[in-house]
Amino acid sequence: MRLSTRVLSPVASLLLFCAAGLPAAFAAKKPAPTAELSRTVHADMDFLAADEMHGRGSLTRDEHLAAQYCASVFESLGLKGAGDNGSFLQKIPVTLSERAQKRIARYEDVPRASTWNAIATLPGSDPTLKSEVVLLTAHLDHLGVAAQPVNGDSIYNGADDDASGTTAVLNLARVLAHGPAPKRTVIFALFGSEELGGYGARGFLDHPPVPLTSIVANLEFEMIGRPDPAVPEGTLWLTGYERSNLGPTLAAHGAHLVADPHPDQHFFERSDNIQLARQGTIAQTVSSFGLHKDYHQVSDEIGTIDFTHMVAAIQSMEGPVRWLADTKWKPEWKPGGKPEPTAPRQ
Repeated sequence: MRLSTRVLSPVASLLLFCAAGLPAAFAAKKPAPTAELSRTVHADMDFLAADEMHGRGSLTRDEHLAAQYCASVFESLGLKGAGDNGSFLQKIPVTLSERAQKRIARYEDVPRASTWNAIATLPGSDPTLKSEVVLLTAHLDHLGVAAQPVNGDSIYNGADDDASGTTAVLNLARVLAHGPAPKRTVIFALFGSEELGGYGARGFLDHPPVPLTSIVANLEFEMIGRPDPAVPEGTLWLTGYERSNLGPTLAAHGAHLVADPHPDQHFFERSDNIQLARQGTIAQTVSSFGLHKDYHQVSDEIGTIDFTHMVAAIQSMEGPVRWLADTKWKPEWKPGGKPEPTAPRQ
């Protein structure tokens, strides 16, 4: 059956109800201890990576549902919508490139005309610094449903890629919204259709909620659901660590960040951060992807997630992110670190 003809199952409808209801329950609480953070992390992951979400395929109704879930979390926290007409959603019309059309031929054939971002703003409190922005991002889509099942499973749940990163951004939003207003403005943006070529991030750049020059740093969260054995236990890594002084400075302020141990994989160029970096923004990706065999496989499911690691990873970034949102310090590219710019955007 084609995804475009499905109606939501009772379980999916229940999940959507929980999407609107669960965050409101947490919104009234003060900054969450580990137990509460664990509850919200599990709730987000259980929704985003559920079979009923059909793999959150790029440009599908399920990607849209994931964006609506994220928007409901943002709204429940009292954040301001930064999408279309002040809403929490940004619709991006998409015309697929020839390369993208070839890629989606691997998956179930569905109508593809637009993607969705979920965007929210936490206004800064300092009269001067509030004009500067810290941008926290992840991508909410994955690969959808396979045309042919693999060992009886056809759903690309994308638990690590990138329900884990999306969950990190949602929970950092909860933490920052619960505490004192940061001095700088913080924008939370969850992009659609990264898997097909970064269409959501491109749309964000075409129609940014703030001038791009006001963004002092972008941290993308990508695949933090499992530890990487290539780095010390409890450690995350930052793509392009050597390109700017952002990573070393965050590490000096408590972030458990080290250099990307897989430079041959070119991860700096393989997530939505590169879209902003090529426009000049200091934009790098936080990850702990250990090149596991479940990458882009139907086996990337909830059961493979190390929740102890994931909760600790998110918690380890809370203090450093708040410091970045409160400081006057600005990161800079190191000599030769800034990527080549793209052509001017139309």
